[in-house]
Amino acid sequence: MLLHYFCTQMDITCTKEERQLLERIAAAADGINMPCYLIGGFVRDKLLGRNSKDADIVCVGDGIALANAVAATFEPKLQVSFFKNFGTAQIKLNNGFEVEFVGARKESYQEHSRKPLVEIGTLVDDQNRRDFTINAMAISLCKDDFGALIDPFNGVGDLEAKIIQTPLDADITFSDDPLRMMRAIRFATQLNFVIEEKTLASIARNKERIKIISQERITDELNKIIASKVPSVGFDLLYRTGLLEYFFPQMTLLAGVEIIEGKGHKDNFYHTLQVLDNVAYRSNNLWLRWAAILHDIAKPPTKRFEMGHGWTFHGHDALGKKMCTPIFRQLKLPLNEHLKYVAKLVGLHLRPISLSKEEITDSAMRRLLFDAGEDLEDLMMLCESDITSKNKQKVRRFLENFEIVKQRLKIVEEQDKIRNWQPPIDGAEVMRIFNLPPSREVGFIKTAVREAILDGLIPNEYDAAYSFMIQKAAEMGIIPQP
Repeated sequence: MLLHYFCTQMDITCTKEERQLLERIAAAADGINMPCYLIGGFVRDKLLGRNSKDADIVCVGDGIALANAVAATFEPKLQVSFFKNFGTAQIKLNNGFEVEFVGARKESYQEHSRKPLVEIGTLVDDQNRRDFTINAMAISLCKDDFGALIDPFNGVGDLEAKIIQTPLDADITFSDDPLRMMRAIRFATQLNFVIEEKTLASIARNKERIKIISQERITDELNKIIASKVPSVGFDLLYRTGLLEYFFPQMTLLAGVEIIEGKGHKDNFYHTLQVLDNVAYRSNNLWLRWAAILHDIAKPPTKRFEMGHGWTFHGHDALGKKMCTPIFRQLKLPLNEHLKYVAKLVGLHLRPISLSKEEITDSAMRRLLFDAGEDLEDLMMLCESDITSKNKQKVRRFLENFEIVKQRLKIVEEQDKIRNWQPPIDGAEVMRIFNLPPSREVGFIKTAVREAILDGLIPNEYDAAYSFMIQKAAEMGIIPQP
């Protein structure tokens, strides 16, 4: 049944500028006798009291023509970006707000592709093709009923009940466009909604269809899940529906507990989700969150049961660092400084925790400062987030020791200025002083100087480093050249 009433909520939640924009669009549409409607995410977000950076307008007619008519009402006229093959157009306001225009349409799909066969349609056809009830609501911008909400699938009720469900048969909706399965989980995570039971079961039934979606589109949705306030909600749904196995199988291998001789290890999948949530509580940095996701990724291949010791995961930090590159490549994540940052934190994530368990030496502190460099605070945040024991006393003890490590790091940094540090003598100077070509000897001397400073054998000063370099070179039978 069509729910059709004046949407007073829009008056409450729309800004003055947004209201003026909608009135401008309505006037332009009326001028060319073209019915049009505000539809989708903007309507949903406004009813939820959330900000929106864009709006979608569906018209019963030519979307490109309407976009040009609206653009012409601005002085100077706004530029219209249009895609004739898709019948869509876009204008961007000076404040960055974007409006997209499209003609109402109906769609049909072929099994091998998520690209639909498109026909001209009505508003009803357009609402029927929407992914979820909460995204199918429309607000009329027509002169006779401006502001009326057209809600054929009770999207308002689902907003109030915090439910994600499809307008029509979920199996058809997800089989037609499998990316909608990722979007369902993303919306549930972002909005703190629940996916309706039949809709969730349909995702599990249709999970294999995700294979026809490009990895770039999957990863875009995945990153939006990761950027959410509580990203574990999305990962749990991806795992339970079976979707995760199709594009990130390495993570699913973390799940489960194995028991031998009465000794089990923690479920590293759900431990990882807790670490991810802990990091998300502390930071909005997407790549720090990726470091949380990957920090234990190498535990499955390094898992061993040792008699008298129980379960071990020796070297999972080093192997995890190596695994970052192929995983980033597989997920079509950027192979740039973000990869280097994530791999670095994964490789170092055990170091601060190990320092909190043993007598702290200044040498160990210097090495951590040198290796972590400008990412030290992020590393410490990751490591603090990694303390997830259910034993409250154990957690308190860890955190107290961890605080000691942080204080000692601060003291050593103030004393030795090692962080983001480059040794006072580099390879170029070694080659110049001894008249050597690039060689193993040059690398040995340079490394010896660096290690001596980190070990505290000599101060972090040029003169001391120079004397040590001369001594090490003499031991190798190398003398300075005049």
